[in-house]
Amino acid sequence: MRTSLQDNCRRAARRLAAATALALTGLAAHAALPIQHWTQPSGAKIYFVAVDALPIVDVQIDFDAGSRRDPAAQAGLADVTADMLDKGVEARGAEPAMDENALGEAWADLGASFGVGAGTDRMSFSLRTLSRPDLLDKAVALAAREIGEPAFPPDVWRRERERIVAAIKEANTKPGTVAGRAYGKDVYGSHPYGYEATEESLGRVDVADMRGFYTRHVAPCRAKLSIVGALDRAQADRVATALLSRLPAAAAADCQPLPPVPEVEALKGAKVDRIPFGSAQAHVLIGQPGYPRRDPDHFALTLGNYVLGGGGFVSRLTEQVREKRGLAYSVYSGFSPGLAAGAFTIGFQTRPDQADEAVKVARSVLEKFVAEGPTAAELQAAKDNLIGGFPLLLDSNRKLVGNVANIAWNELPLDYLDTWTARMNAVTVADVKAAFQRKLQPDRMVTVMVGAKP
Repeated sequence: MRTSLQDNCRRAARRLAAATALALTGLAAHAALPIQHWTQPSGAKIYFVAVDALPIVDVQIDFDAGSRRDPAAQAGLADVTADMLDKGVEARGAEPAMDENALGEAWADLGASFGVGAGTDRMSFSLRTLSRPDLLDKAVALAAREIGEPAFPPDVWRRERERIVAAIKEANTKPGTVAGRAYGKDVYGSHPYGYEATEESLGRVDVADMRGFYTRHVAPCRAKLSIVGALDRAQADRVATALLSRLPAAAAADCQPLPPVPEVEALKGAKVDRIPFGSAQAHVLIGQPGYPRRDPDHFALTLGNYVLGGGGFVSRLTEQVREKRGLAYSVYSGFSPGLAAGAFTIGFQTRPDQADEAVKVARSVLEKFVAEGPTAAELQAAKDNLIGGFPLLLDSNRKLVGNVANIAWNELPLDYLDTWTARMNAVTVADVKAAFQRKLQPDRMVTVMVGAKP
């Protein structure tokens, strides 16, 4: 049996590799492909792109069940719920229960893959399978069982909790973890974006809590399905229906909008959080709440951040902090927009005795950039790099389904990929300057320094 499974996996891998090698160029040539969108009677929203260059189907299913839905006392609930979803399915009718080992073997035998994870905003399921009808139908049926009939075995949760708690304890010995945790609390305050799973919060989670969380948030009417592959619209609709078929059909009253999550509050003033830590390098994070993903300033902020600190060795922060002064090996800046305003962050590591100087330089670079914006040459270089790399974001089914899911989740226009290059090219120096001045207040930022000399 084991030899047969391995042979099947190798054959499937060879088929996928050969198909991918033949089709990558064809996919990259299409800057964008038409996205079809419809809503099923259940309320599930479907976003579909037909791509027949590869004999593959990729599906991503998203639910508003990320960590922003965690109760404060049970931080980590969404993440561990997602983690437990591939640990077994219940018996139903003539179908026997399956533990995590049986599921792993079943997926290997199909030459397909299935996964689930929870991020800040959403819980996401992913399925990849060959489009051959017999394999596709079996993969969809197995995925439907995992989505609709999770077992949440208590003995496995006890084992997993011990493993996760051990990992948390080990992480807490590292300066980067300490810095990140303090930074999240300082930037987000009481907002769920700042929650961190702890030994205590996970101790308050049992399988009944996970099952209740899952039932409240995961229903067909709350699903957004992104499908890319060698199907037509009717086939894609059937796949979507089958994947959600084992979830309980929610009554209309049960599918009212979920309670709103508060917005991230703006910081009222600057804060410096110095945390003693015996480490060879001081870990520094500087920032504040940024912007939600749907904000119309997204393109200007993306280009501006490339110039400021997102462009690696060509960024202003790297030039001033690393190249001119040797204060850090690497330094970066970035936005993390979500459904709410994710953080804008500058981060670097430096010698403990020069942390204050490095912070001063980084803040000076930021203040100048917010006040003046980029030069025309800097903005054009950012456009050339980001626009030149755009086809690489679409050169595989897996990447394309991620982009479609981003459009679905953030309710972006269906022609978003078609207009992306034009919208980037339309951004001016004045646009970048105005956007940064609207979003960032350098005099009201958090600075976390772990391991810096007092």
